[in-house]
Amino acid sequence: MMKLYAMPRSGNCYKVAWMLRLLKVPHQIVTTSILDGSTKSPAFMDKNPNGQVPLLELEDGRFLAESGAMLLYLAETQKSFLPPTDDPFQRAKVFEWMFFEQYSHEPSIAVRRANVIFQRPCDDAKMKQLLDKGHHALGVMERQLATTPFLTGPDFSVADIALYAYTHVAAEGEFELTRFPHVQTWLQRIQGMPGYVDMDSCLQEETPTD
Repeated sequence: MMKLYAMPRSGNCYKVAWMLRLLKVPHQIVTTSILDGSTKSPAFMDKNPNGQVPLLELEDGRFLAESGAMLLYLAETQKSFLPPTDDPFQRAKVFEWMFFEQYSHEPSIAVRRANVIFQRPCDDAKMKQLLDKGHHALGVMERQLATTPFLTGPDFSVADIALYAYTHVAAEGEFELTRFPHVQTWLQRIQGMPGYVDMDSCLQEETPTD
């Protein structure tokens, strides 16, 4: 079965773990943390020279890094949560939101949250900049979600999985989600979906039976 090397409380790891659960793909969570140096060990660096989690080990022993790449691999191989190949524009809109997540959303919301919950040193000016950029990213989502139930339209996709992971815990980074009512409704909509599993449950080091 697949193995997901993952760190508790990591949104990037949660995305992939939740996707595996949604697709009912048998897998094992292998707890590997950046906080204790596990990702920099020679054994792990042999698997991922970038020394980061998540890392997905496929059934045949190949490795795939980067959470977005894992989401797209799973979506393509399982034929789920992506528009059909005969609709290249709609597929590109999914990719657009995923690239937005990694370029405009995660670098502010995830970084500030990590600084808060792991008590990482960061000067006040930088923390204010992260807060402003994160609120801007949430505002972009708010504008879209005022018109569609999910980020690319009426259907739930890997874009929603990618953006949900850090958005739903943004308050842990002191972001004001109450300013974004459509984002809050979207979060509640996802949490009410069949197959929803919370972050802590997804990242437990065990092999799911479903």
